[in-house]
Amino acid sequence: MKKHIVAGLVGITAGLLGSTQVAAPLLAQDSARSSNVYEQLDLFGDIFERIRAQYVEEVDESKLIEAAIDGMLTSLDPHSSYLSPDDASAMRVQTRGEFGGLGIEVTQEEGFVKVVSPMDGTPADEAGIEAGDFITHVDSESLLGLTLDEAVDLMRGPVGSEIIVTVVREGEAEPFDVSIIRDTIKLTAARVRTEGHAIVARVTTFNDQTTPNLVEGLEREIEAAGGMEEVDGIVLDLRNNPGGLLTQAIKVADTFLEKGEIVSTRGRNPEDGERFNATQGDLMDGKPIVVLINGGSASASEIVAGALQDHRRAIVVGTKSFGKGSVQTVMPLRGDGAMRLTTARYYTPSGRSIQALGVSPDIIVEQPRSTPDEEEEDEATSRRNRSEADLRGALNNDSLSEDQIRQIEQEREEAEQAAALRDEDYQLAYAVDLLKGLIALRQ
Repeated sequence: MKKHIVAGLVGITAGLLGSTQVAAPLLAQDSARSSNVYEQLDLFGDIFERIRAQYVEEVDESKLIEAAIDGMLTSLDPHSSYLSPDDASAMRVQTRGEFGGLGIEVTQEEGFVKVVSPMDGTPADEAGIEAGDFITHVDSESLLGLTLDEAVDLMRGPVGSEIIVTVVREGEAEPFDVSIIRDTIKLTAARVRTEGHAIVARVTTFNDQTTPNLVEGLEREIEAAGGMEEVDGIVLDLRNNPGGLLTQAIKVADTFLEKGEIVSTRGRNPEDGERFNATQGDLMDGKPIVVLINGGSASASEIVAGALQDHRRAIVVGTKSFGKGSVQTVMPLRGDGAMRLTTARYYTPSGRSIQALGVSPDIIVEQPRSTPDEEEEDEATSRRNRSEADLRGALNNDSLSEDQIRQIEQEREEAEQAAALRDEDYQLAYAVDLLKGLIALRQ
């Protein structure tokens, strides 16, 4: 019995020793890590005091601290940043759909500002700024070495004032300057119109107005067409849409889905993940959908395109999207400032992350750029395309009734409108033609 007791005590002692041997290094590591953090904070304090006391000019201490905070956040990824009270207020206004500026969504790449997309009808769009452009200088001042927020600050200014940006564009041999007049940006988040028998919904951003604008526009155009049976389908144009609110992306996708997952987010901890599912009800009653995307389609627009593509609810046409697959959470801070922090990645219903990869179209369609020579050639071709009816003295076709002739003329007019649209916007015309083919297969 004593031997058993002694053996048990020895086992307990050995277990305690073993636990101590395992725990002691872990505790030591935590202690060393904490000590190192405090040493780094002391170093920050030393540097801060040296700057205050010895920098060649007197500094604004609050701005110095804000710059340090912003530097810490921007070192994480291009989308995390500190928002001063003014910036936080401007961001809240922007999500409501009205703000001052040039009208471009930007990111940072290779030290320069890269245009994700210009927003429709804004000063930048009217000045000819394109998705993928690099802005290297603002009013002859280089942006190299500046943070994204610092570069954006240089582009801000009073409404009505002029700004000269230097642009580097793929396919252009030399950088060139673009003059832009700053203005108050009032965005209509979704514009809906009809092309032939197809409804075209152009969604420019995802803010609080997006879903109401889209639903109201769709209902108006369906009623004007004479009901859903007169509609071929919808082209959802998300080209150059830089994204916006996750909640609005979910609502837009839900507008066309009856059920199933729309998007899921996964954070650092598994328990922080969320899934967002569609609710019953498809505003288009199952009519075909073509989604248009390009390199300026980012974030929320990629969520919509990916969800509709994965559910086989839409055919995605265009070129590969931007590839921003992360979620930023805006966290209020003391003093009315805020912190924009990347807190999760999002995934399409099939489990795909589009981070840095983008959404790949089902059908790749480039937007051709016409040249003066091509335009002259098109005019010459149209002159050559004469028909029997153009010949002097040609026989009339008297075998058709007036109703049949009117039907043929109407179809020809629609075909000519489609051809004109092809010259104006080739990608959109392709999407409209695709809808015609899809609806024809259903009949």
